[in-house]
Amino acid sequence: MARRGKKTLSAEDRALWERVAQTATPLTQSTRLHVPALDTPAPPRPVTDPAPPRERLSAFRIGEKAAAKPHPPQPQRDLSARLAHAPVRMDHGLYQKLLRGKLKPEARIDLHGMTLAEAHPELIRFVFSAHETGKRLVLVITGKGKDRDTPDPIPIRRGVLRHQVPGWLHAPPLGALVLDIREAHQRHGGAGAFYVYLRKGR
Repeated sequence: MARRGKKTLSAEDRALWERVAQTATPLTQSTRLHVPALDTPAPPRPVTDPAPPRERLSAFRIGEKAAAKPHPPQPQRDLSARLAHAPVRMDHGLYQKLLRGKLKPEARIDLHGMTLAEAHPELIRFVFSAHETGKRLVLVITGKGKDRDTPDPIPIRRGVLRHQVPGWLHAPPLGALVLDIREAHQRHGGAGAFYVYLRKGR
């Protein structure tokens, strides 16, 4: 197969090319495109912290029982323990009788079933009235709280009123009147009530 020869422009094509070349405008320095050199190094990438290693899960077989989670601390028992180990501020002889349920409260208030907004002012009025009339030992009944979950959109922990009352009794304005707080004996309500020992009136 014969090779094709080098193709050359005819006289007519060459004359046409020369006319087109005469109408072209050469590029100036400002109109030339800036092409970066091929050997220009790329900017370094920012160094990022490596992702933390994933915690490896232990092997699990079908039919195997999952490990039981530890039970969360019970706030009911925690409050009872805090009150039991709090420093005794009343007379120790009276305190021992109080633990055995031998002292009879001189007045009582039942806050069971009230909301926090209802119970707080009622407790303030009750304690002030008892202190003004010279009473020393009063009983505040709160109840132990519900044993079931409530349908409220915001969950309320069990015994919220019971946990709130000791804080109210220690805080102003009642803190200046209250000398000691103890969990009641079973005959007076047990964990659902408090003995409140008031200071002497002036």
